[in-house]
Amino acid sequence: MIRVSRLNAGMILIVGLVTYGCSGSGTDTPSPEPVDQGKDRKAILTHWADNIIIPSYSSFKLKLDALTAKSDAFAAKPETASLVELRKAWIEAYNEWQKAELFDVGPGAKRAIRSYYNIYPTHVQGILANIENPSSSLETTVSFDRQGFPALDYLINGVGTTDAAIVAFYTAPDAGAKRIAYIKRVTEHMQSLLTAVITDWNGAYHNEFITKTGTDIGSPMGELVNGYVLHYERYIRSGKFGIPSGAMLNGVVAADKVEAFYQKDISKRLAQTAHQAVEDFFNGKSVKTDAEGPSFKSYLNALGAKDSATGQSLSKIINAQFAASKAKIDALGPDLHQQVIENNQAMKDVYTVLQKAVRMLKVDMTSAMSITITYTDNDGD
Repeated sequence: MIRVSRLNAGMILIVGLVTYGCSGSGTDTPSPEPVDQGKDRKAILTHWADNIIIPSYSSFKLKLDALTAKSDAFAAKPETASLVELRKAWIEAYNEWQKAELFDVGPGAKRAIRSYYNIYPTHVQGILANIENPSSSLETTVSFDRQGFPALDYLINGVGTTDAAIVAFYTAPDAGAKRIAYIKRVTEHMQSLLTAVITDWNGAYHNEFITKTGTDIGSPMGELVNGYVLHYERYIRSGKFGIPSGAMLNGVVAADKVEAFYQKDISKRLAQTAHQAVEDFFNGKSVKTDAEGPSFKSYLNALGAKDSATGQSLSKIINAQFAASKAKIDALGPDLHQQVIENNQAMKDVYTVLQKAVRMLKVDMTSAMSITITYTDNDGD
């Protein structure tokens, strides 16, 4: 019994020493580095999808549904009252579209929804030809400028100088029915495109978007950044201001190329809405709550991105430039066509201040995020 007790004591001593050695070595193991939430691209992509992009399309869908209903009501009873209601619904839907147009990624890019919805100036002769040929396709690239909001602009505002004359255009004994039918064709095609885009976002693409978190060419973030910058550069800076003012056309003024040419008094409103949407997206503003979430701003801050000239936070500099651009746009008259005619320098000034933001987004922001710009433009950036 005595020999057994000594053996047990020795074993206990050995176990104790091993245990002590193991616990001592564990204290030297470094703790894992804390995850920087600002650099969590999955969180950013999820916030964009669930709180901004899909809700923006859903909000627009409500406005497009209302537009479609009013166009059907006008078709059933073409008169001044139904025309006025149709026009109101068109304005509201057109304005709401400005908030969703910038999402040129995934389903929207695949279906070229922006090109089908908002290429202006519209092609009047092409529209009239399509009216005469009901079997003409709206699915071709040549048809882009014969449909969407600009085509409806002509059809409900530009076919006559008064509401009575416009109604007469659609109640003409021989051609009226064909003309009304084209309005229906345009709205139905818009509905079809939007339904497909929303279905994809609510389906398999949603998971693809939030789980492919790289920044390489072809990644959701890479594509969205390219689409976002392109939208600001080409469709806001150039389309809404640079081309009509002549700043993009070697000084050749083109007032007739303003957005909503036949309902000119909403052209500034559309530009304001589009610019605000770009700023809100940069800051991750939720469509549901208005609160800011993961965004370009938070990501740049997490990366420690600085303005090379001043050393200030790059996101702060970009937001300051957005504010300067907004102030210039707000100072314009409501009718950008008239603005070009009466004081075109103010339009050029907007173009200039927008161009400064383009450089920040296209060069500084993308460099900080290690994202390659894959589209080309002839503005020298």
